[in-house]
Amino acid sequence: MKTRVVVIGGGFAGLNFIRSIDDSRDFDVTLVDRNNYNFFPPLIYQVATGFLEPSSISHPFRKLFGNKRNVHFWLGEFQEVKPDENKVIISDKELDYDILVLATGTKTNYFGLDNVRKNAIPMKTLDDALNMRNLLLQRIEMATKTKDIKEKEDWVTMVIAGGGPTGVEVSGMFAEMRRSIIAKEYPELNDVHGKIYLVNGGDSLLAPMSEESQSYTYEALKNLGVKIKLNTRVTDFDGENVSLKDGSYIRSKNLIWATGVTAMKFPGIPEETYGPGNRLKVDACNKIENSSNIYALGDTCIMTSDKAFPEGHPQLAQVAKQQGEHLAKNLKKINKGKEPEDFVYNDKGIMAIIGRSKAVAEIPKPKMNLKGLPAWLIWSLIHLFALVNRHDRLRTFYNWTIAYFTRNQDLRMIIRPKDRI
Repeated sequence: MKTRVVVIGGGFAGLNFIRSIDDSRDFDVTLVDRNNYNFFPPLIYQVATGFLEPSSISHPFRKLFGNKRNVHFWLGEFQEVKPDENKVIISDKELDYDILVLATGTKTNYFGLDNVRKNAIPMKTLDDALNMRNLLLQRIEMATKTKDIKEKEDWVTMVIAGGGPTGVEVSGMFAEMRRSIIAKEYPELNDVHGKIYLVNGGDSLLAPMSEESQSYTYEALKNLGVKIKLNTRVTDFDGENVSLKDGSYIRSKNLIWATGVTAMKFPGIPEETYGPGNRLKVDACNKIENSSNIYALGDTCIMTSDKAFPEGHPQLAQVAKQQGEHLAKNLKKINKGKEPEDFVYNDKGIMAIIGRSKAVAEIPKPKMNLKGLPAWLIWSLIHLFALVNRHDRLRTFYNWTIAYFTRNQDLRMIIRPKDRI
């Protein structure tokens, strides 16, 4: 009989696990996800700002696995796992498994700030990105209607919380839009000085990168007109004012929450199995503690056995991808009576885009610290080829090319906006 594998979550980790094991006739795999598509999180901010359409960074699971007889998809919400019975409860079904793989990634962490949770705009899912695009376009239109200059500025001033890659990339994108799009297409706002603030609790941007890259990023954003506030953090947001830890506040109706993530908890998994950030503690083969057949991958887990990362791996797409592929190889070995191998992360570097022809990239092998256009080209190529389908790559390349040469894009439609403005 085939080994029944249930995978919860079709992100980088889950998808690459399935792609690496679907050629084996020894396994029958069922993917469970709340969405019927895989999407590429590093580029959701470009959907949120209207530079890419959703289909450019997403692909339906059933189309991805349509010709795989041993891979099945189930649309549903995880509810509970019953380890003693080898069962997992989905919103409308109970699935039996021989092996369970948890790969749900992370969700937004508001650090207990209830007003921020209610009023800020998150940047985690494709739904968030579409909601953000609709809200911001609506708010810019609202700014064109009011006669009060201060109110206009409140509608178009953007505050981004978080100085990591997402916060930097969103800030740079807004700055480019202010120069190339809003100035041309919204003449009613020519007398408005809407600002862009980037707020970060640390003393630098892009904390994992070198001081050289941090300094270049700071200066590049500053030259684009972004006002950077370091060593402080957002403590409250009532929809009108963003309060900061240093006692100051920023008048704005727009707080983009690009900081803080936490893994989800799984009812049925013992509390002592969780580590920092709700990440499941796993051994060197991604098996969770005190379990014989439940594994966790990517952002969902924390592994401290890798000597180069004694406090756990960074929550990056490359870690998730490599762990998914490695687990698939190990399960094939175990099925043939061979010993599994420990996971060792191959660090391929870190990078962030800042604006048009501006980026930073640090590649360990061979050691290179790149800035400006070379880093921007590498960032573009790596993200382009990381998309799961060649049609997505072609669409994205086309949109990027148009946006680069025209400094514009045509995807700023308000489609099915929510009531909130």
